Amino acid sequence: MGDPKKQRRRYSRPKHPWKAERISEEGELCKKYGLKNKKEVWRAKSTIGRFRQQARLLLGLSGEELEKEKRELLDKLNKLGILETRSLDDVLALTVEDLLERRLQTLVYRKGMANTIRQARQLVVHGHVLVGDSIVNVPGYVVPKDKEENIKISERIKVVNLEKRREEGREVSKEAG
Repeated sequence: MGDPKKQRRRYSRPKHPWKAERISEEGELCKKYGLKNKKEVWRAKSTIGRFRQQARLLLGLSGEELEKEKRELLDKLNKLGILETRSLDDVLALTVEDLLERRLQTLVYRKGMANTIRQARQLVVHGHVLVGDSIVNVPGYVVPKDKEENIKISERIKVVNLEKRREEGREVSKEAG
């Protein structure tokens, strides 16, 4: 059975390691979403693949158990904000970018809390981002839709940035302080 403390890979590697088209696609995704390495792309692909596999399995079944499992899968995807519609066909149409858009790092950048996607990653890793009342320092954290509006920068980083601007002699408005 294995040791429960042993960590296992949550992704599968590509079947063929040296396909130029796949490498360039993954490179563009890494650049666009500020990912550390291609393992993060593979992890997102595996997660989407598991959702799609479950949807394919459910499409082949029938009965009342099907309705329960279908509802659970669609509710989970809706709660995460990955999918809004209520159809298994839409689950089959999911892409990696749908999941990467829901990561904390991407949402911090999209909300304008960071100037670049890389700066957003740094803010998250350094513990300056709060989701609700708790600090989340994992850039790959998939933010549920109901917690998206609770993302904020911690107050101590705002104070430090304000002091830096004052030292540099920049004009600081009273709204920012």
